[in-house]
Amino acid sequence: MRFDVITLFPEFLAQSAGLGVVGRAQEKGLFSLHGWNPRDYAEGNYRRVDDRPFGGGPGMVMLIEPLQACLQAIRDADPTPARVIYLSPQGAPLTQAKVRELAALPRMVLLCGRYEGIDERFLEANVDEEISLGDYVLSGGELGAAVIIDAVARLQDGALNDAESAAQDSFEGDLGLLDCPHYSQPAQHPLGDVPDVLRSGNHAAIAAWRRQQSLVRTAQRRPDLLDEQALGKADRKLLEQARQAQRQKADP
Repeated sequence: MRFDVITLFPEFLAQSAGLGVVGRAQEKGLFSLHGWNPRDYAEGNYRRVDDRPFGGGPGMVMLIEPLQACLQAIRDADPTPARVIYLSPQGAPLTQAKVRELAALPRMVLLCGRYEGIDERFLEANVDEEISLGDYVLSGGELGAAVIIDAVARLQDGALNDAESAAQDSFEGDLGLLDCPHYSQPAQHPLGDVPDVLRSGNHAAIAAWRRQQSLVRTAQRRPDLLDEQALGKADRKLLEQARQAQRQKADP
Protein backbone atom coordinates (compact mmCIF):
# COMPACT_ATOMS: atom_id res chain seq x y z
CA MET A 1 0.00 0.00 0.00
CA ARG A 2 1.31 3.43 -0.97
CA PHE A 3 -0.06 6.69 0.42
CA ASP A 4 0.73 9.95 -1.37
CA VAL A 5 -0.48 12.99 0.56
CA ILE A 6 -0.77 16.49 -0.86
CA THR A 7 -0.43 18.80 2.13
CA LEU A 8 1.12 22.05 3.27
CA PHE A 9 2.27 20.19 6.39
CA PRO A 10 3.89 16.90 5.31
CA GLU A 11 5.81 16.68 8.59
CA PHE A 12 2.53 16.32 10.48
CA LEU A 13 1.55 13.20 8.55
CA ALA A 14 5.05 11.74 8.80
CA GLN A 15 5.04 12.11 12.56
CA SER A 16 1.58 10.67 13.16
CA ALA A 17 2.23 7.70 10.86
CA GLY A 18 5.43 6.86 12.71
CA LEU A 19 3.74 5.98 16.00
CA GLY A 20 2.25 2.83 17.50
CA VAL A 21 0.72 0.11 15.35
CA VAL A 22 0.93 2.24 12.22
CA GLY A 23 4.58 3.06 12.82
CA ARG A 24 5.43 -0.60 13.23
CA ALA A 25 3.49 -1.47 10.08
CA GLN A 26 5.50 1.12 8.18
CA GLU A 27 8.76 -0.29 9.57
CA LYS A 28 7.69 -3.73 8.32
CA GLY A 29 7.24 -2.28 4.84
CA LEU A 30 3.48 -2.90 4.82
CA PHE A 31 2.89 0.59 3.46
CA SER A 32 4.86 3.63 2.38
CA LEU A 33 3.99 7.26 2.99
CA HIS A 34 5.04 10.12 0.74
CA GLY A 35 4.25 13.75 1.55
CA TRP A 36 4.02 16.33 -1.22
CA ASN A 37 3.92 20.05 -0.48
CA PRO A 38 2.25 22.11 -3.25
CA ARG A 39 4.34 25.09 -2.15
CA ASP A 40 7.34 23.28 -3.65
CA TYR A 41 5.61 23.50 -7.03
CA ALA A 42 4.48 27.12 -6.79
CA GLU A 43 6.15 29.84 -8.83
CA GLY A 44 7.53 33.19 -7.75
CA ASN A 45 9.60 34.31 -4.81
CA TYR A 46 6.78 33.84 -2.34
CA ARG A 47 5.75 30.35 -3.49
CA ARG A 48 2.14 31.39 -3.25
CA VAL A 49 -0.45 28.60 -3.18
CA ASP A 50 -3.61 30.63 -2.50
CA ASP A 51 -5.45 33.75 -3.61
CA ARG A 52 -8.68 35.63 -2.98
CA PRO A 53 -11.93 34.06 -4.23
CA PHE A 54 -13.79 35.45 -7.23
CA GLY A 55 -17.05 37.04 -6.16
CA GLY A 56 -15.58 38.30 -2.91
CA GLY A 57 -15.99 36.89 0.54
CA PRO A 58 -13.65 35.97 3.38
CA GLY A 59 -10.67 33.65 3.26
CA MET A 60 -8.42 32.38 0.51
CA VAL A 61 -8.70 29.59 -2.06
CA MET A 62 -5.94 27.15 -2.96
CA LEU A 63 -4.75 27.67 -6.54
CA ILE A 64 -4.95 25.22 -9.42
CA GLU A 65 -1.42 25.39 -10.80
CA PRO A 66 0.65 24.40 -7.74
CA LEU A 67 -1.76 21.54 -7.00
CA GLN A 68 -1.78 20.35 -10.61
CA ALA A 69 2.02 20.38 -10.77
CA CYS A 70 2.20 18.56 -7.44
CA LEU A 71 -0.24 15.87 -8.60
CA GLN A 72 1.69 15.43 -11.84
CA ALA A 73 4.91 14.94 -9.87
CA ILE A 74 3.18 12.20 -7.88
CA ARG A 75 2.12 10.44 -11.07
CA ASP A 76 5.60 10.82 -12.54
CA ALA A 77 7.16 9.30 -9.40
CA ASP A 78 5.04 6.15 -9.70
CA PRO A 79 2.79 5.35 -12.68
CA THR A 80 0.65 2.95 -10.64
CA PRO A 81 -2.98 4.16 -10.87
CA ALA A 82 -4.14 5.84 -7.67
CA ARG A 83 -7.53 6.90 -6.38
CA VAL A 84 -7.50 10.62 -5.57
CA ILE A 85 -9.44 11.38 -2.38
CA TYR A 86 -10.23 14.88 -1.16
CA LEU A 87 -10.75 15.27 2.59
CA SER A 88 -13.78 17.53 2.75
CA PRO A 89 -16.76 18.22 5.06
CA GLN A 90 -18.87 17.90 1.90
CA GLY A 91 -17.76 14.31 1.33
CA ALA A 92 -19.40 11.01 2.18
CA PRO A 93 -18.93 10.01 5.85
CA LEU A 94 -16.02 7.67 6.51
CA THR A 95 -17.22 4.24 7.64
CA GLN A 96 -15.49 0.97 8.44
CA ALA A 97 -16.92 -0.47 5.22
CA LYS A 98 -15.22 2.34 3.27
CA VAL A 99 -11.98 1.71 5.20
CA ARG A 100 -12.05 -1.95 4.15
CA GLU A 101 -12.61 -0.88 0.55
CA LEU A 102 -9.66 1.50 0.67
CA ALA A 103 -7.45 -1.10 2.36
CA ALA A 104 -7.77 -3.29 -0.72
CA LEU A 105 -6.33 -0.61 -3.00
CA PRO A 106 -2.66 -0.67 -4.00
CA ARG A 107 -2.36 3.10 -3.75
CA MET A 108 -4.22 6.32 -3.00
CA VAL A 109 -3.60 10.06 -3.11
CA LEU A 110 -5.01 12.02 -0.17
CA LEU A 111 -5.65 15.69 -0.90
CA CYS A 112 -5.65 18.01 2.13
CA GLY A 113 -7.27 21.38 1.68
CA ARG A 114 -6.67 24.55 3.69
CA TYR A 115 -8.15 28.04 3.93
CA GLU A 116 -11.63 28.28 2.34
CA GLY A 117 -10.96 25.25 0.17
CA ILE A 118 -9.60 24.35 -3.25
CA ASP A 119 -10.45 25.79 -6.66
CA GLU A 120 -13.43 23.76 -7.86
CA ARG A 121 -11.92 23.29 -11.31
CA PHE A 122 -9.04 21.30 -9.88
CA LEU A 123 -11.43 19.13 -7.88
CA GLU A 124 -13.69 18.40 -10.84
CA ALA A 125 -10.75 17.49 -13.06
CA ASN A 126 -8.78 15.31 -10.65
CA VAL A 127 -10.68 14.06 -7.60
CA ASP A 128 -12.31 10.62 -7.65
CA GLU A 129 -14.19 10.95 -4.37
CA GLU A 130 -14.58 13.16 -1.32
CA ILE A 131 -14.57 11.78 2.22
CA SER A 132 -15.61 13.47 5.45
CA LEU A 133 -14.88 12.54 9.06
CA GLY A 134 -18.22 13.97 10.15
CA ASP A 135 -20.49 16.98 10.21
CA TYR A 136 -17.98 19.48 11.55
CA VAL A 137 -15.19 21.64 10.14
CA LEU A 138 -11.45 21.37 10.83
CA SER A 139 -8.63 23.73 9.90
CA GLY A 140 -7.47 21.42 7.13
CA GLY A 141 -7.59 17.92 5.74
CA GLU A 142 -4.47 16.63 7.50
CA LEU A 143 -6.32 15.12 10.46
CA GLY A 144 -8.68 13.35 8.09
CA ALA A 145 -5.76 12.00 6.09
CA ALA A 146 -4.10 10.78 9.29
CA VAL A 147 -7.30 8.97 10.26
CA ILE A 148 -7.54 7.23 6.90
CA ILE A 149 -3.87 6.23 6.99
CA ASP A 150 -4.25 4.78 10.49
CA ALA A 151 -7.50 2.94 9.75
CA VAL A 152 -6.27 1.51 6.45
CA ALA A 153 -2.74 0.65 7.58
CA ARG A 154 -3.91 -1.45 10.54
CA LEU A 155 -5.92 -3.63 8.14
CA GLN A 156 -2.87 -4.56 6.09
CA ASP A 157 -1.83 -8.19 6.54
CA GLY A 158 0.70 -8.41 9.34
CA ALA A 159 0.02 -4.97 10.83
CA LEU A 160 -1.53 -6.36 14.01
CA ASN A 161 0.16 -8.95 16.20
CA ASP A 162 -3.17 -10.76 16.43
CA ALA A 163 -5.15 -10.56 13.19
CA GLU A 164 -8.30 -11.45 15.12
CA SER A 165 -8.09 -8.08 16.88
CA ALA A 166 -9.32 -6.27 13.78
CA ALA A 167 -12.13 -8.77 13.26
CA GLN A 168 -13.44 -8.03 16.76
CA ASP A 169 -13.34 -4.25 16.44
CA SER A 170 -16.46 -2.12 16.49
CA PHE A 171 -18.32 -2.00 13.15
CA GLU A 172 -16.77 -5.28 12.00
CA GLY A 173 -18.53 -8.63 11.63
CA ASP A 174 -21.79 -9.52 9.95
CA LEU A 175 -23.91 -6.80 11.57
CA GLY A 176 -21.31 -4.10 12.18
CA LEU A 177 -21.98 -4.05 15.93
CA LEU A 178 -20.13 -2.00 18.51
CA ASP A 179 -17.42 -3.82 20.45
CA CYS A 180 -18.11 -5.44 23.82
CA PRO A 181 -16.57 -4.22 27.13
CA HIS A 182 -13.04 -5.36 27.99
CA TYR A 183 -11.40 -5.95 31.38
CA SER A 184 -7.93 -6.75 32.72
CA GLN A 185 -6.21 -7.13 36.10
CA PRO A 186 -7.06 -6.82 38.93
CA ALA A 187 -10.20 -8.96 39.02
CA GLN A 188 -11.48 -7.11 42.10
CA HIS A 189 -11.28 -3.34 42.45
CA PRO A 190 -13.12 -0.61 44.36
CA LEU A 191 -14.50 0.58 41.01
CA GLY A 192 -16.05 -2.82 40.39
CA ASP A 193 -15.31 -6.49 39.74
CA VAL A 194 -14.71 -8.26 36.45
CA PRO A 195 -17.87 -10.16 35.39
CA ASP A 196 -17.75 -13.75 36.63
CA VAL A 197 -18.37 -15.21 33.18
CA LEU A 198 -15.07 -13.79 31.88
CA ARG A 199 -13.19 -15.68 34.61
CA SER A 200 -15.14 -18.90 34.21
CA GLY A 201 -13.02 -20.49 31.50
CA ASN A 202 -16.24 -21.43 29.67
CA HIS A 203 -15.44 -20.25 26.15
CA ALA A 204 -18.96 -20.73 24.83
CA ALA A 205 -20.43 -18.70 27.69
CA ILE A 206 -17.80 -16.00 27.22
CA ALA A 207 -18.56 -15.77 23.49
CA ALA A 208 -22.30 -15.52 24.21
CA TRP A 209 -21.74 -12.81 26.83
CA ARG A 210 -19.57 -10.77 24.48
CA ARG A 211 -22.10 -11.07 21.68
CA GLN A 212 -24.89 -10.03 24.01
CA GLN A 213 -22.93 -7.03 25.25
CA SER A 214 -22.22 -5.93 21.67
CA LEU A 215 -25.91 -6.16 20.83
CA VAL A 216 -26.93 -4.22 23.93
CA ARG A 217 -24.32 -1.50 23.44
CA THR A 218 -25.28 -1.03 19.82
CA ALA A 219 -28.98 -0.86 20.67
CA GLN A 220 -28.36 1.69 23.43
CA ARG A 221 -25.61 3.85 21.97
CA ARG A 222 -26.02 3.54 18.20
CA PRO A 223 -29.55 2.29 17.48
CA ASP A 224 -29.14 3.60 13.94
CA LEU A 225 -26.66 0.78 13.31
CA LEU A 226 -28.90 -2.03 14.53
CA ASP A 227 -31.61 -3.50 12.32
CA GLU A 228 -33.39 -5.75 14.81
CA GLN A 229 -35.49 -7.24 12.04
CA ALA A 230 -32.29 -8.61 10.51
CA LEU A 231 -31.18 -10.33 13.73
CA GLY A 232 -31.13 -14.10 13.87
CA LYS A 233 -33.10 -16.02 16.46
CA ALA A 234 -30.09 -16.45 18.76
CA ASP A 235 -29.25 -12.73 18.68
CA ARG A 236 -32.85 -11.71 19.33
CA LYS A 237 -32.92 -14.05 22.33
CA LEU A 238 -29.68 -12.62 23.73
CA LEU A 239 -30.93 -9.06 23.31
CA GLU A 240 -34.28 -9.80 24.93
CA GLN A 241 -32.61 -11.57 27.85
CA ALA A 242 -30.42 -8.53 28.45
CA ARG A 243 -33.37 -6.15 28.26
CA GLN A 244 -35.36 -8.28 30.65
CA ALA A 245 -32.46 -8.29 33.13
CA GLN A 246 -32.23 -4.51 32.87
CA ARG A 247 -35.96 -4.12 33.53
CA GLN A 248 -35.72 -6.35 36.58
CA LYS A 249 -32.75 -4.40 37.88
CA ALA A 250 -34.57 -1.09 37.41
CA ASP A 251 -37.79 -2.38 39.00
CA PRO A 252 -36.90 -5.12 41.53
